[in-house]
Amino acid sequence: MVMARHWYSSSPVVDGHPLLDEPSFWPAYLVNLSEGHPPKGFGSDAGDAAAMLDRLHDPSAWPTFTVPLAGGFAVVVHFNSGEEFTSTDYFLTHPEWSQDLVLASDDEDRIGPGLCWPELAALLEGPPDAAGVTDPHARLLLLLPVLGDKAVPEDAATAVVEALVAQGAPEAGEALARQLLHGHPMWGAQHWWFDDDEQSWLCEGSHSPRKTPLGDYLPPHQRAALEACLTLRQPSHAAVTTTW
Repeated sequence: MVMARHWYSSSPVVDGHPLLDEPSFWPAYLVNLSEGHPPKGFGSDAGDAAAMLDRLHDPSAWPTFTVPLAGGFAVVVHFNSGEEFTSTDYFLTHPEWSQDLVLASDDEDRIGPGLCWPELAALLEGPPDAAGVTDPHARLLLLLPVLGDKAVPEDAATAVVEALVAQGAPEAGEALARQLLHGHPMWGAQHWWFDDDEQSWLCEGSHSPRKTPLGDYLPPHQRAALEACLTLRQPSHAAVTTTW
């Protein structure tokens, strides 16, 4: 079962952001999504990628990453490496909330997917002067495991290729990009639809936390802020994508 994030206060949590600068990070981080594609497709050596995977799963140091969003929201990516298990948990957080929302987790409960493509596209640009992962390409790759959408547009593969190249991958990465868009093997790509009454995307996946409206228990002002955060208001950065 996914731990509530405040329980991590007594765990060996470390800042994972410096790892993003290492070429071996992405093939290790995305290993479950990139089956059939060797680390060289990311521009990394296989041995270095294996060593990075060991670092990510080190029981004595659990890396965490923060993707800041508009309105004070954030997605926190948290590795959880106990003696008998290792999982990656994805929390949607806000300073006013007493409890975080779990978007996805690859622990034994397999929670996901937690985002559809229109929402992920809306999260690529971070708020100005925010702390955490602010580069649009890194944000896209870091949130890919949460994605599971059967209706990703053709431009999505282009966006992922551009993100991979920006992080050091060879130019010819379309096959890898399309593989990464297939969804995490624990929950795969699912059908999503937008509920006009609830003003929320919903997912039919049996393991998805999005079968019900996201944050439907929140006060109206927080729910409205969350909806705005997950809605693409203007074209995203030209280096990341074109029109969705």
